[in-house]
Amino acid sequence: MSAPLTSAPAVLTEAAHTLGADPATAVLVRHHGTQVWHLPRAGAIVRVSGLRHHQAAERSVALTRWLHTRGVPVTEPLLDRVLIEDTSVATLWRYYPQPAGTHPAPADLGSTLAALHQAGPPPAEIHLPAAAPLSSLRHTLHHTTTLAPGVVAELSGRIDDLLDAYHELDFPLGVGLIHGDAWLGNILFDGDRPVLGDWDEAVLGPRVLDLANLWQGHRRFGRTRAEMDAFAAAYGYDLSTWPGLDVLIRIRDLHTLGSYVRAADRGDQAAQTQLTRRLATLDDPAASWTSR
Repeated sequence: MSAPLTSAPAVLTEAAHTLGADPATAVLVRHHGTQVWHLPRAGAIVRVSGLRHHQAAERSVALTRWLHTRGVPVTEPLLDRVLIEDTSVATLWRYYPQPAGTHPAPADLGSTLAALHQAGPPPAEIHLPAAAPLSSLRHTLHHTTTLAPGVVAELSGRIDDLLDAYHELDFPLGVGLIHGDAWLGNILFDGDRPVLGDWDEAVLGPRVLDLANLWQGHRRFGRTRAEMDAFAAAYGYDLSTWPGLDVLIRIRDLHTLGSYVRAADRGDQAAQTQLTRRLATLDDPAASWTSR
C-alpha cells in the first residue's frame, strides 16, 4: 500500500556486495515502512529502514542470533551486524522459500510464541527496552501531514485514556521477552516448521501483549472462534476470559493506525481509504477492517 519507490537505496547495493550478489537482481517484496528486498541468488532478504531505527535493527540481529542458538523457531540473520549507508540501515536475513498453497494458521503463531516466552531472559548485553504501548503512534501523530489537528487531538486523548487503563491491569502471564508485533504476517515456514520473523519491535513487557494481537484479528479481521481455540491450545493459555483483553485489543486498534497514517502521508490513496474507515469505526467492535 506504499507509494512506489523511484530507486533502490544505496545500502541495498552494499548489502548485495557483502553477499557477493548483483544488486540489480534485487526484488522489492514489501514496502510498508520497512523496505523488504529479496536477493534470489544469495538466498537472502534485506530489510531496509531509516537511520533512526539503527538501535532496533542491531537488537533484532543480536536477539535472533541468541534465540536461534537456543533452538527457538525464529528467522536467522545472515550477518551479525547492520549495514549503514546515507540515511538507511539494513539487516541481512536468510530467505525462506514458502510452500505453495500453504498459509500460517493461528496455531502456528501460538506454538512459536510459546517457545519464545519460555526462552528466558536474553543476555545482559542485549539491551531491550521496556514495552511502551502507543509510543510509535504518538511519534507518528506528532509528524503527520495528513490528519487534521482535531483528529490528532482526539487520537491523543484516546491514547491517554487507554494507557491509564493499561497501567491498572494485572497481567496473568507476567513480564518478559516479547516479540511486540506478533501476527500471522510475521510467520514463515522453514520447510514445515513455522518460524517467527520481523524483530524490530522486540521488547521486555507483559507477555499477554503478544497474545492480544490475534484477538484483535478475531474482532476485526474475521478470525473464527475455532481458530482462536487452536491458538490458545498451541500456546497453552486462553486469554479470552481475562478482563483486560478489551483494553489490549483497543490499544492494538490504535497501534495499527500508525502505518496507515505514515503511508497516507506519502500519498498512498489505498492507505488513506482504509485509514478513514478505521477512524470512523474505532468505537464499533463489530466493524470489520481490511488487513494489510
